[in-house]
Amino acid sequence: MADTRTAPPPPTSPPNGALARAERFVRLTARVLEQHLFAHLFRDGGAAPVETALDAYRNEDGGYGHALEPDLRGPVSQPLHTARALRVLDAVGRCGGRRAEDVCRYLTSVSTPDGALPAVHPSQRGYPAAPFVPVVDDPPGELLATGPVVGLLHRNEVWHAWLFRATDFCWQAAETLERSHPYEIEAAVAFLDHAPDRARAEAAAERLGRLVRRQRLAALDPDDLGAYPIAPGYAPGEHHFPHDYARTPHSLARAWFTDEEMARSLDHLVAEQREDGGWPVRWRQWAPGPALEARPMVTIESLSTLVAYGRAVD
Repeated sequence: MADTRTAPPPPTSPPNGALARAERFVRLTARVLEQHLFAHLFRDGGAAPVETALDAYRNEDGGYGHALEPDLRGPVSQPLHTARALRVLDAVGRCGGRRAEDVCRYLTSVSTPDGALPAVHPSQRGYPAAPFVPVVDDPPGELLATGPVVGLLHRNEVWHAWLFRATDFCWQAAETLERSHPYEIEAAVAFLDHAPDRARAEAAAERLGRLVRRQRLAALDPDDLGAYPIAPGYAPGEHHFPHDYARTPHSLARAWFTDEEMARSLDHLVAEQREDGGWPVRWRQWAPGPALEARPMVTIESLSTLVAYGRAVD
């Protein structure tokens, strides 16, 4: 007797739009936190699920740990984890109140004598960490760690005693840089974009823009990357582009680049989306887990930049 049962429908074809492809990638690979953050930013999801997921990384000292920043493993709070947490809270409009007070309490406890934050606190010792973020006993304060935190707290009008010396540190560091590297410049921009003294910030940013062009720290022609040096210690091919410095058109760093240069940069960002829907991790990869966890974060940031510049993603 012939089998008359209906055959199952064919599998749904992969999505075609950049946003839909990225969503599939996030659903396949991301942690719960990034899944909720993607839904909030691009699919009208609520802020509360993001905040609840972020709480899993929060410690009693007010800081964040548990590999929130994937290149630092282990449970202990670290400034880089806490900076990542503040970016998430800022993205969902929850960067204030008691939560911000707890964060500032933690930041006070790990600050260096000059009021700044170390990139890695010695409490990381004994837990896995990327080789490019070494753990030392008496780490100095760094603009790399301090600038983004101070900038976000000012952006959200948080006032705390810790901010006064940390802000002074950021001003001094940003205004005296002579030679630098892309991540440090990005940290300076993160501070200057939200520093309270706007005239001073604009002057400091103009100076940094000249430094970036003089040192060729921004790859202005994606078709000729060999013309731009890789910073010492960076991964092969780890170039930084105009959109890495000016993540929105409102950033002070946007004035560093012509319209043509920015358009080429954004075109390159669009082209970087991989076949699986995600964007690549450009920095040095040292273990499978951190690389897997970082890609959804990079994907969300890439989409956010494209949306900020009015690029169609669907």
